[in-house]
Amino acid sequence: MTNPFLSPKIPSPCFVLEEQKLINNLELMQRVQNESGASIILALKGFSMWSVFPIVKQYLKGCTASSAWEAQLAADTFGSEVHAYSPAYKDYDMDVLVQHCNHISFNSLTQWQRYRKQVAAHGISVGLRINPEHREAETELYDPSAPGSRLGIPAAQLEGVDLTGIEGFHVHNLCECDSFALERTLAAVEERFAKWLPQMKWLNLGGGHLMTRKGYDVDHLIAQLKRLRETYDLEIILEPGSAVAWQTGPLVSEVVDIVENNGQIAILDISATGHMPDVLEMPYRPAITGADLPGVQAHTYKLGGNSCLAGDVIGEYSFANELQPGDRIIFEDMMHYTMVKTTFFNGVEHPSIGILRSNGEFDLVRQFNYADFKGRLS
Repeated sequence: MTNPFLSPKIPSPCFVLEEQKLINNLELMQRVQNESGASIILALKGFSMWSVFPIVKQYLKGCTASSAWEAQLAADTFGSEVHAYSPAYKDYDMDVLVQHCNHISFNSLTQWQRYRKQVAAHGISVGLRINPEHREAETELYDPSAPGSRLGIPAAQLEGVDLTGIEGFHVHNLCECDSFALERTLAAVEERFAKWLPQMKWLNLGGGHLMTRKGYDVDHLIAQLKRLRETYDLEIILEPGSAVAWQTGPLVSEVVDIVENNGQIAILDISATGHMPDVLEMPYRPAITGADLPGVQAHTYKLGGNSCLAGDVIGEYSFANELQPGDRIIFEDMMHYTMVKTTFFNGVEHPSIGILRSNGEFDLVRQFNYADFKGRLS
């Protein structure tokens, strides 16, 4: 079967979302909602490709925003419920958020006190982000419960505080975790915060629930959510980003040149620092269609980006055939937490955005040009 991403109809570089795979993920999430009674909303910080929101909103209850601009994007392109959480809000942020949001969670008691009257005047349901002081994320960069974290209120800081007006708690400490990590987190939440739960209307369990990953125990997740909802008579909310767009499409790139320096180096028309920053920040090794670890197949290359950053290197991969300029390199699973982090660094050509429809047709929904690059700065 011909690889559809080799088609000349798809430009390079290009992020390509596979419509049917997105629908499959959403159908699984719909099952979780139906069987658990929980609500699932889309975390825009992980996936904000609004050209497919007409599909997403057929399944999910709304969006969660990490900023005023994300809240505006949710209101403009998704509709339905808009929830918000940020480590801190400025007056401008709050003026925007109260126009669009149904729920707003505060990161500190001082922020809540500062804006409580303004939020209450707009009839918005108010929550506090709590810190369960329980660690599950494998990468420190993504661990909200690491010692010294700025995210969330420890239970000790709520002792003796009048929480009148607070309707919910927001807890998030997972990152691409399974349902058993959630179970352990819930045990920590109940141990530290159980005495406040009966007075709450809702509990937002944040993101990191990778329910669409192969092997995830969906039944166990549903059981955890049902138990929590029934025990405390709470509305349970999940706000995954990765799980929505998990394995729904690649970043298509091409080889521009091959150079030699202690081995073969393929220079691509994308940039790790500009278009896949987690490769350098975590770091992590993205999967490439048809490629393997160095030395496994006949020809090994270091893959480098097309920017001036010396460390703009993706890693070493082996291929069955020699690479030539114009050959396509397909980086898999690039829809979540990748498109949202791209930059125009060095003026490297920014990847286009397209959709491979369920019927096999390709729609190019956005190409970027010099005006987009120029408009980022002044």
